[in-house]
This record gives sequence, C-alpha cells and structure tokens, in this order.
Amino acid sequence: MQVVTEEVILRIARHIHKETGQKYLCLAGGVALNCVSNGKLLRNGPYENIWIQPAAGDAGGAIGAALIVYYDYLKNQRQVEKKECWPSSYLGPAFENGHIEQFLEAKDIPYEKLNDENISSRIAQLLADEKVVGWFQGRMEFGPRALGARSIIGDARSPNMQSVMNLKIKYRESFRPFAPTVLQECASQYFEFEGQSPYMLITAPVREEKRIKLTAGEEKLFGIEKLKTIRSEVPAITHVDYSARLQTVSKASNPRYHGMLKAFYDITGCPVIINTSFNVRGEPIVCTPGDAYTCFMRTQMDYLIMGNYLLDKTKQSEWDEDFDWRDHFEAD
Repeated sequence: MQVVTEEVILRIARHIHKETGQKYLCLAGGVALNCVSNGKLLRNGPYENIWIQPAAGDAGGAIGAALIVYYDYLKNQRQVEKKECWPSSYLGPAFENGHIEQFLEAKDIPYEKLNDENISSRIAQLLADEKVVGWFQGRMEFGPRALGARSIIGDARSPNMQSVMNLKIKYRESFRPFAPTVLQECASQYFEFEGQSPYMLITAPVREEKRIKLTAGEEKLFGIEKLKTIRSEVPAITHVDYSARLQTVSKASNPRYHGMLKAFYDITGCPVIINTSFNVRGEPIVCTPGDAYTCFMRTQMDYLIMGNYLLDKTKQSEWDEDFDWRDHFEAD
C-alpha cells in the first residue's frame, strides 16, 4: 500500500508540474501526513521544493473554511508577501509563569524555579544524563505533531532510550522508533537533507557515515529481533531502513527549544534529540499545566519543565490514583 501510494503521489505531482510548469508545490489533506512519500517526492520529484500544511488532514480544513469566508464572503483583498507566510505552527494556548506557579502552589507541588539563562543548560545536561523530560513551553502546536511546545524529549544517542520511552512513558510496543529534533543549521551533518522540515512531515535518510554496519549475525535476524539492532549513532530515532522523520528547529521559530538543543550540542557534540508528543497512547497531547502534571505522574518521566518551573519526580508526593492507562487503551 505504501509503495502504491508513493507511485500515485509522484505521478500526480509530475502531471501537475507538466501542466503548470511551477517550481514549487503545496500539499494538504490526510495523505500529506505520509512522511515517507513526502520525502521521496522532495528527493525524486520535479519540484525545487515542497511545502506541507502542518495540520494536513481533516482538522486543518478549518483554515480553508476561514479563508473562504474572509476572501470570498467578506470580499477582503488578498495580499501575498514574499516572506514566509506561516512562520510556525505554535498557534494554540499558552500559560505564563504566573499561571503555572499558581497551579503548583495550589496543589502543593514541589518545584525549582530556574532563571531564563540556565534553563537550556540544565535541561540539556539532564538529557545527556539519559533522563526523560516533559517539555511544556509557550503556545501549543497546531496540528498532529509535537514540535517543541508539548513534547517528551530524550537522548537519541542512547541505545536504551527507545525501549524505555516506549514501555515506561508511551505505553506502547518497545520497538517503535521515535522522531528526531535537530538544529536546523546542523541537519545535514546527520541526515541526507538540505533545507527545512519544521513540521516533522518529511522522512530523510541518516547519513552513511553516521550509520553502524550490521554484523553478519545481525543481518540474519528477522522481525522484532532485527528491529532491536543498533544501526546508527542515534539509534533511538533510526528506522530499520536507516531513515528518520525529522523536525528541524531554527532560533527564529522556537528560541527556547533551539537554545536547549544548542546547549545539548555543546555538551555532547550531537545536535539531535528524541522528540515525541507529550501524551500516552490513546490520549490527546496535553494542553494545560494540569494535563502535563497528570501525564508526568502517571508515567515514569524523570523531570517536567513547565515554563521556568522544573519538577523532579523523586521529590513528588506519591501519586494516589487507582488508574493505569495500560488497562484502559489497547495497543495500536
């Protein structure tokens, strides 16, 4: 089905290019969330570049509905600027430090307040120490991908992090790979990719020099056992075919997340971390500080950073709740 989908998309794209002669292509709709086909279209298609609506799918149709009303019904003039018209997808609710502190104090939750200057280095060091961190910052992402506003993050270099985060945090099968966040300016160091992928909608190969050649014995493995093999310097985000669904982060689009990534790069020499959505299987991505704290306590996350407030799991009161997500939601 995947191969057929890719062939159909390429044929449609080539036909459109032949008919219009355009150099650039915009994609929307649910199939535009297929990162593998997007990557192949970018590499093998006739276009200089493609742009994919970050909320591609049924929910993103709300944007089209609003635009139709604004231009067709209200007859407003359309002005197209040459600069990027959609600089980021951080369009959801935000919760300032005062709101977060009020929540923590009301619930008598232990925390440490960090200065703006030391958030990046502190979180980067926790990641380097193989801690799993809930990252709750700024306005929530619009669309299905966590992009560094409501994310769970970890060290992509760790051979154990993939199974740890799957089994103890996401409550899903241990072999599932995660997506990487990478500094935009360093993406080509680890991936066969040039340009931007801010919405985690393009799959790109891990560079040959970053791969780890499988032994003869590992080559003979099959199924789950083969998936467990270490195949790159960033094994937690490398798929079985040496690809990864990457998100590039620029300083302009998300300065705090970029700053933390830069600090991790300075500490480890690696500009890549794991980024997965701040939720567990079957639940939506967290929105409020209360949502984030509940998910933090119901899972085995080590730390939670909300705004400037850092929560250490070892300092929290025992979570007194007779609820286990694993008993309520079936595996995908």
